[in-house]
Amino acid sequence: MDVLYEINNRLLDETPIEFKRSLYHKINWKPRLIEITGARGVGKTTLMLQYIKLNYDAGDTSVLYFSADDPYFYTNSLIDTIDKFVKYGGRHIFIDEVHKYLPKNDRADWSGEIKASYDRYPKLRIVYSGSSTIQLIKGIGDLSRRVSPYFLPGLSFREYLVMNNIIDHQAISLHELLKKHTVLARDISSKTVILAKFQEYLKWGYFAFYDEDKDKYYERLKNVITVIMESDIPAVVDIPYLSVQKMKKLLAVIATSVPYTPNLTTIGKKIGITDQRTLLNYMTYLEKAELIRSLSKKVTGDKIMRKPNKLYIANTNLAYALEPYNINKGTLREIFFFSQVASNNNITTPPSGDFLLNNKHVVEIGGKNKSDVQLKGLENTFLAIDDIEVGIFNKIPLWLFGFLY
Repeated sequence: MDVLYEINNRLLDETPIEFKRSLYHKINWKPRLIEITGARGVGKTTLMLQYIKLNYDAGDTSVLYFSADDPYFYTNSLIDTIDKFVKYGGRHIFIDEVHKYLPKNDRADWSGEIKASYDRYPKLRIVYSGSSTIQLIKGIGDLSRRVSPYFLPGLSFREYLVMNNIIDHQAISLHELLKKHTVLARDISSKTVILAKFQEYLKWGYFAFYDEDKDKYYERLKNVITVIMESDIPAVVDIPYLSVQKMKKLLAVIATSVPYTPNLTTIGKKIGITDQRTLLNYMTYLEKAELIRSLSKKVTGDKIMRKPNKLYIANTNLAYALEPYNINKGTLREIFFFSQVASNNNITTPPSGDFLLNNKHVVEIGGKNKSDVQLKGLENTFLAIDDIEVGIFNKIPLWLFGFLY
């Protein structure tokens, strides 16, 4: 286990603590079993390492971080590692990329070994993270009654500004935003050229690794997509290579389309799928992997069996990576709004307008000349308007919705 401690110590030394994701402060770190999921590259590893660095002394062997896909686990099991850790005084363990763990027994899996460790060691606290695709299946060990789950989205526009020392502003609730948007927007926009920063965010601000090499950012995003498609999804869903290729084609179709009510027959012909249930399954896999978002009339229920009203690429950075030279501005606005608001609110399709928030507020997205004709006669309606710094009455700057987390 010495090698795991060496890796742990090196990573902690290199972990920055100046900026922390908003989720860091929302997590109740006291439960014995915590799950943190989210797309690749949003900062799950950094979040866990920050907690260790800020709450344990350097060199404290009672806490340990490791990634379950480390070569160490080619010859060592997860449960034996945890057993040895506890016997030598271990009390708090952080396991990254847990869905990539390869069990030594064909009848075992990562969740079964974590469940056994949880049951065996009542004083042990476990935090594990993984790609959102681990939600696609339930492991052999049922953790649902034991685990406290959290989801980490990509950087919000607010977090992007804070991370870059441009503006230090706390998150705004949806209620506060709708009621006080003029005052809030005037205050925030007075501190920076907000529209220019907003355009930067749309292109490269969603993933925490964007500033490592901006010239290679979209190439890296494409590589992330490839890994998700060819490794993450097949790791938890038994699908053949041909199905992976068809999912890639499906993602390309969605990326090049203006949001619309998808015609399953037409899409199926484009990518070579005749069975609509299979096509809906593929859409679900892509959504669980945080590559797309679907919008339906109801937020609950089995999405696999229900055709979505609209399909979107999951965030604006992915949209630029997949279709850099032919991005529809209206689509980009809706992708941004959806990605920022969906984290803390239920979003469905309204009878009129673009989005219905929490079954109460109707929002129409548009440019600065957008009118509210489509919303006439409706209550609790708002316009999310691009290219304006400050709004008035029911007209709210689109960028301000990036301050919700």
